[in-house]
Amino acid sequence: MVMDGHINAAFNLPITVAFCLTLVVVCGGYSRHGSRRLPDDLLLGAATASYQIEGAWDADGKSENIFDYAIHNQPCYAIDCSNGDVAANSYYLYKRDVEMLRELGVNFYRFSLSWTRLFPTSFTDKINKAGVEYYNNLIDELLKNNIQPVVTLFHWDMPQKLQQLGGWLNNNIVDWFGDYAEAVFVLFGDRVKYWITVNEPFQICEFGYGNAILIPALNLTGEADYICTKNLLLAHARAYHVYDELFRPKQDGIIFITISTEWFEPADNSNIEAANDANQFWWGIYAHPIFSKHGDYPRIIKERVALKSRVQGLPRSRLPELSPDEIKYIHGSSDLFGLNHYSSAIAYRNASTYYYYSSFTGPSHDADAGYMSYKPPEWKIGESDRTMYAPWGFSKILAYIRNVYNNVPVFITENGFASHGGLVDDDRVTYYRGYISAMLDAIDEGSYIIGYTAWSLMDNFEWWNGYRENYGLYEVDFNDTSRPRTPRKSAYVYKEIIRTRTLDMNYEPDMSIPLTFDLL
Repeated sequence: MVMDGHINAAFNLPITVAFCLTLVVVCGGYSRHGSRRLPDDLLLGAATASYQIEGAWDADGKSENIFDYAIHNQPCYAIDCSNGDVAANSYYLYKRDVEMLRELGVNFYRFSLSWTRLFPTSFTDKINKAGVEYYNNLIDELLKNNIQPVVTLFHWDMPQKLQQLGGWLNNNIVDWFGDYAEAVFVLFGDRVKYWITVNEPFQICEFGYGNAILIPALNLTGEADYICTKNLLLAHARAYHVYDELFRPKQDGIIFITISTEWFEPADNSNIEAANDANQFWWGIYAHPIFSKHGDYPRIIKERVALKSRVQGLPRSRLPELSPDEIKYIHGSSDLFGLNHYSSAIAYRNASTYYYYSSFTGPSHDADAGYMSYKPPEWKIGESDRTMYAPWGFSKILAYIRNVYNNVPVFITENGFASHGGLVDDDRVTYYRGYISAMLDAIDEGSYIIGYTAWSLMDNFEWWNGYRENYGLYEVDFNDTSRPRTPRKSAYVYKEIIRTRTLDMNYEPDMSIPLTFDLL
């Protein structure tokens, strides 16, 4: 295989796009299986994140995070002018959440910690006892029900105070994040054996710093996003090394980063390079420094940004260099490849692409990458276009990790489908069946996959989409102050997959029977 951002074994797979565009259900053979067995040791679970479900935004000593602050000052940040002040109210309803997990029969529950609920000053000088009690209660309730907690340290809700100090643009974030991680390991590490340092660095840096999609919405493309990238990788590595050196010997856990990986497929044989660039600029920039043979950023990114920077008259590359010591510090700093995946896209580069990006005279992440992409309308199932259906892309990303990153163990930490509500969510069922089958294809081909996580356990605040987009296995009624949760058809189907360890493409649940759990 070839490393450093050039064409590799994963791109030598036969291009399937042409017939996938017209008949996606047979792509990769996803309609051929009536029933498939899941490996007995594959962990199955569900996920949420603190700001999206907890509510209680200022209760019991919690201070502001960046979403609290920004949305209260810009009430219509979300498309429906909603916020996470109450959300699913899980701060008060966590026992019902655990009950739902028992109903599904999951092996684990992935959730994130609210930094400001634990440390209201943003630093570790003051610990909020109420916040600690909440997470202790949740963790203990999970373990009492034989459900392993998988805990994310950072899922986008930066303390507002630290954001005012620069957030991920301040080099001191490496120390701040390391201190936070160490304090959390002390508080909960005796019971938590799976730690995720950071969720989806591309979305944090590109959507929040390079663009205005996510808070803090700095919109400084080609500059702030690259600074964020370097500091985030170093902060992740700091948390990893703190755990590895100080806590792993006694706590014996696993720690890793989760990277969002949209798969970019070339439009045709002339666009293989464009698709490669897309994959590298989207997620290779975070995966390569950790998982590749020699570390550092992909070579194509370093060369491209340096060249564009020189053309723009800058004395150095806009992509901050990693020193040899930093490369070594980041390299190998993840026990697993945490993988979030929802959909894929078609990438291309043609004369109009060159003409369009040549008009960008200033810094631009998109101009640096120099590709364009689209998702064919034939991939759409259901009402939402947030999660287009292309399960073959899931197999390809897993093949890429297997071929390029030496088959590092993969923990799929998010995979799910957006809808606009309703309990009979057949499109979500179709999606889960297709993507789980694609995962099983990758396992058959040799991928080392240890866990699969459905996003999400319940409907929640979906950032700029507010409550308009629903991903939950359980529907939450946000118009009811008691926030009742009701299982969707997909919850029944997922429960059956977990119970039987079998993916049955033809199983039809009886939703008139309440979804209950077996007694322990």
